[in-house]
Amino acid sequence: MERKTEQPRRRPRADYLRNRERLLTAAAEVFRTHGGQATLEGVAKAAGVGIGTLYRHFPTREALFEAVYRREINEMVALAERLEGEADPVAALRQWVHANIRLIATKQGMLTALALAVDKSSEIYTYSYTSLTGAIARLLARAKEAGRMREDVTPEDLLLTLIGMCLVRTGPGFEDDVTRLADLFLDGLTKGQGDSGGM
Repeated sequence: MERKTEQPRRRPRADYLRNRERLLTAAAEVFRTHGGQATLEGVAKAAGVGIGTLYRHFPTREALFEAVYRREINEMVALAERLEGEADPVAALRQWVHANIRLIATKQGMLTALALAVDKSSEIYTYSYTSLTGAIARLLARAKEAGRMREDVTPEDLLLTLIGMCLVRTGPGFEDDVTRLADLFLDGLTKGQGDSGGM
């Protein structure tokens, strides 16, 4: 029996990739400003494309939200990689935590997405949990190697505590409140050189 030659997978066209990026950027802004009231029609309009184009990329609102969330996660991973070059490993870890809180504070709906990171029944659980704990692990390892962090603290400890803080604090002053709590928590884990976030 003659074997069929496997055809090489075609790369996405440039206009396809451009439209996808425009949709993700627009969706992030629409979700931020409208939260749970955001509509796919509103996202398509903000991106300057037709609703049919949006549905070709993201057939459901959930699929679009997940794609936006994945991009946010990737940004946090990239930030951790950049911060590995910082001279002070504890300051680098603190900066990453602050950036994460700032991201959540400025994007309505991201709290719900963040909760998915600890919801093992969600499809995005493995991706988000692995990515975020991996990002924390890179920075935490440097702090431990420098003798600046308790040896028994784990990336999972930090992530779950951060998520808990974000979920229990809502309303005006959210970012300042959670940042203060996160600093108190980190101060309790660090040792040496008097490191403090200092609001």
